[in-house]
Amino acid sequence: MKILVVNGPNINMLGKRDPEFYGNRDYNDLLNMIGDFALKTNNQVEVFQSNHEGAIIDRLQDAYSDGTEGVVINPGAYTHYSYAIHDALEILKVKKIEVHISDINARESFRAVSVTAPACDEQIVGEGFDGYIHALEMLLLP
Repeated sequence: MKILVVNGPNINMLGKRDPEFYGNRDYNDLLNMIGDFALKTNNQVEVFQSNHEGAIIDRLQDAYSDGTEGVVINPGAYTHYSYAIHDALEILKVKKIEVHISDINARESFRAVSVTAPACDEQIVGEGFDGYIHALEMLLLP
């Protein structure tokens, strides 16, 4: 299966950013974890990260015709206000799962609102890095 993992703003700063919510592991640890999963399950997993909304939208639009069969997305702060990312997700006719490392429902009130989740099939919150693996496993289910 060809899977796209999209990470939004500041996800590349894991390990430096608020360890109370995000832990001490860094972005390379996350990439290695996802890479190990891909090897173990014999799936093609591409990870894309950008701090720029337009670049995320462009990558999601490319996924429409590049053979992507499933998407895991952590839109970061764009979760709470990017209707443009919502629309780009909505266009994709593959299974899509939104992931958040922290429990966005137990934090500031603005974080509990996801405008991108309605364009996804599932949302996983508060499982740390394991949430990505959970999402990838869900994509592999029939």
